[in-house]
Amino acid sequence: MKPIQVLIQSSSVLLLLAMLAPKASAQALPPLAGEENAPFEQVTSVSQLSDVKPTDWAFQALQSLVERYGCIAGYPDRIYRGNRAMTRYEFAAGLNACMDRVNELIAASTSNLVKKEDLATLQKLQEEFSAELATLRGRVDALEAKTATLEKQQFSTTTKLNGEVIFALAGVASGKNVTTGEKISKNVVLGDRIRLNFDTTFTGKDLLRTRLQASNLDSFSNTLTGTREGDLRLAGTSNNQVGIDALLYQFPLGKQTTVVVEANAGAIDDFTNTINPYLDGDGGSGALSHFGTRNSIYYLLGGTGVGVKHDFSDHLQLSAGYLASNAASPDPKAGLFNGPYGTILQVTATPSEALALGLTYVHSYNTDFTAAGSVGSNRSNLRSLTNFATRSDAFGAEASYQISPKVVLNGSLGYTNSHALSETKGNVNIWNWAIGLAFPDLGYKGNLAGLVVGMEPKVTGGSSDLLAAIGGKDKDTSLHVEGFYQYQINDHLSVTPSLIWLTAPDHNSSNGGELIGTIRSTFTF
Repeated sequence: MKPIQVLIQSSSVLLLLAMLAPKASAQALPPLAGEENAPFEQVTSVSQLSDVKPTDWAFQALQSLVERYGCIAGYPDRIYRGNRAMTRYEFAAGLNACMDRVNELIAASTSNLVKKEDLATLQKLQEEFSAELATLRGRVDALEAKTATLEKQQFSTTTKLNGEVIFALAGVASGKNVTTGEKISKNVVLGDRIRLNFDTTFTGKDLLRTRLQASNLDSFSNTLTGTREGDLRLAGTSNNQVGIDALLYQFPLGKQTTVVVEANAGAIDDFTNTINPYLDGDGGSGALSHFGTRNSIYYLLGGTGVGVKHDFSDHLQLSAGYLASNAASPDPKAGLFNGPYGTILQVTATPSEALALGLTYVHSYNTDFTAAGSVGSNRSNLRSLTNFATRSDAFGAEASYQISPKVVLNGSLGYTNSHALSETKGNVNIWNWAIGLAFPDLGYKGNLAGLVVGMEPKVTGGSSDLLAAIGGKDKDTSLHVEGFYQYQINDHLSVTPSLIWLTAPDHNSSNGGELIGTIRSTFTF
């Protein structure tokens, strides 16, 4: 039976159950009043009746058929109930159900279960209600045609669209450019970032994500401050030209392994737990800066490649990945394997729902902390500063502990050893750390307050020749202090005022302090 027929008959059942008479005997049908000795065929034609009442022979005949053959499922004892008349079309829907049921029994070679007298009764009822049955079947055919048209014309049964639109009002309230020494002019900017995700699944377990992105808020390091410390995670420089950002395909490999193929703009959080709950919202929620979003060593790799995560159990996960920054270029010093790349290996343990721990190793070639983010002093971004061929090995530790339902403590530590592979050989030691506090539902359900204090990547020592080439190690220690309050106005809009204070930008106290203010409005749908 077709789905629409089932739907129509099921709807009719509800009407029938509410209107049918008290329990009828499973014996022979009683004669009509005044015609006790008349044969079954000689009753007044029901085609003369506008409604079918519980006292009509047709009503009682159908009632008997339902109880014998279970044509219509309703009450557990399959007994009609009610004492109201029904329209001829309502009756015809029930009759059609009984006809289908009897046909099923005959097709299943159980025709011996169907009595000859019942077949005669069905034939009589079919003749009396032929017009109504034809009308109902015509309506079913029309509905099926409309449904087929809708299925062909709809966007997709397997693709969902979700989006995020950010408006950011931002400015640097105080400080000076660490490169020129000039005082930063106070200037307020309004920028945006728009993301549209088309999420497609073919099996219900896989995911093809195509993300379109446009943005126009330039990083302050490029225009005002001269240092990547304090740069906003939501910043971008596409001048609001729409382009493909993330393009990935994720699929399971067995029950415990997931593979993520990154065709464009891949990031480690696609297959690795960054262990920074509430604060890592990729710029749209949580912390506003790159530094506050996740451990800085994660930014050493990004681009095209593959990631894998394997769950040994509910409490232990291994993730690994390879991403190349310039994989699409045929240049001899680019491509998937000859150009800048990074690999990551991380073990994540979750002993309980409240506690998560991670140990991370990153190896990269010709990249620095700008490969997938913008953090650290100028000296710590060795590749960008010198254009030397470089190799880096980074080790990280991450932790998160939910102290209570409304207090979460996060922390991270990173050590990076970057080697220069050019004429000026050597290495530099780079450290970073952060402590974050998140206060979910502070003030109102859905709101979020956050505080991040830490040190962005800083060169603390290294080989004398290389240190001489870059002007020595970073002189002082700058603290990154970031606070925000995310006010959830409704399910689709949040507004987040934020302040970021750098105590000694570029890890140099002579640069004075720097204060960055932002009001972020995030629309999601």
